[in-house]
Amino acid sequence: MIHIRKSADRGEADHGWLKAKHSFSFADYYDPDHMGYRVLRVINEDRVAAANGFGTHPHRDMEIVTYVLEGALEHKDSMGNGSVIRPGDVQYMSAGTGVLHSEYNHSEKDGVHLLQIWILPDEKGAKPRYAQKNFVDADKRGKMKLVVSKTGESDSIAVRQDVKLYASLLGEGEKSALALAPGRHAWIQVARGSIEVNGTRLEQGDGAAVDGESNLSFSGNSADAEFLVFDLP
Repeated sequence: MIHIRKSADRGEADHGWLKAKHSFSFADYYDPDHMGYRVLRVINEDRVAAANGFGTHPHRDMEIVTYVLEGALEHKDSMGNGSVIRPGDVQYMSAGTGVLHSEYNHSEKDGVHLLQIWILPDEKGAKPRYAQKNFVDADKRGKMKLVVSKTGESDSIAVRQDVKLYASLLGEGEKSALALAPGRHAWIQVARGSIEVNGTRLEQGDGAAVDGESNLSFSGNSADAEFLVFDLP
């Protein structure tokens, strides 16, 4: 079954410099019916104004993935990492025993648009770690490109949880597919554009929980649809 979480039903926050939409409960937005899905705890769609951002703050025992859609995000952390994350980049930070970090819009004039993702780790108290990789559009066009996995297979980023995260780009009429092993579940998040999955239409910002399906068939309904699929235990 496919259970749609419509974009308009998400939680919202407007801090002026930050406009956020929350697929699951987060910060001041609390919905007991949407506390996460399986080991997926947070999907926030954030739009950060120019020359603004998240000041230094702590995290612990959480797998954090950032997927930039537009603009550039500047990252610094207590592990000594400093980088700028741009479209096509996937950033990963395992907070483990504890880490401090900041995220700022790198531009003085343009906004930045991103998805912030939190995944519950399969071990607590681990040593913090960081990774960042770029995945070019050609590898996602009409395909399911593996960008995150437990093992780091197929040049994906290795994380501390039995998840696989795929990214895909589909033009109108283009198709891709993904098989799910028995007992696995999925969450689909449409970052932009419109797609159909097993005949169900999803628009920009929509999410969908998938249970009891062995195969997912995707087709593009717009010129440049971009979406993520989480294969979950």
